[in-house]
Amino acid sequence: MKKYFLILVLFVSYSTLKAQETINWLSFEKAIQMNSKNPKYILIDVYTDWCGWCKKLDNTTYKNDSITKYINEHFYAVKLDGEGKEDITYNGQTFKYKEEGRSKYNEFAAMIMNGKLSYPTTIIMGKNEKVLDNIPGYLDEKNMEKILVFFAKEKYKTTTWADFTKSFKSNL
Repeated sequence: MKKYFLILVLFVSYSTLKAQETINWLSFEKAIQMNSKNPKYILIDVYTDWCGWCKKLDNTTYKNDSITKYINEHFYAVKLDGEGKEDITYNGQTFKYKEEGRSKYNEFAAMIMNGKLSYPTTIIMGKNEKVLDNIPGYLDEKNMEKILVFFAKEKYKTTTWADFTKSFKSNL
């Protein structure tokens, strides 16, 4: 009996030590505040509560330890509800929740998504807080890794996406 108890204790201890790293999600305002002190790229995950692909992204890609670690090291990560009712203030402008017919959305989400309300959408902002890319749809780990490296290593400044993907070597 002691042997089984010891095995259980060791298993629980190992599981605790091997606890999965999680993404340090921030509010948009907090990411902008932190960026003013220590500039980094900003990754914005635009989601909705009802979106099945958004949930899959959270439960797969964003749980991958390599992806999580890379995001935490190179980006300020923002989880943004595309239908969020909280006001967002950015560059002196306040963006509000809107309902127009059957559509409901946050004006800020609509603005950074160029009016195309598709969920999930991954937005990459530069260190200067300008939108560099707007990537709609679910991203698996391999595609997310390419996108993260493309921007964090500033490959987008010197090469096309097509050329980059031809020579990209995954670390997953």
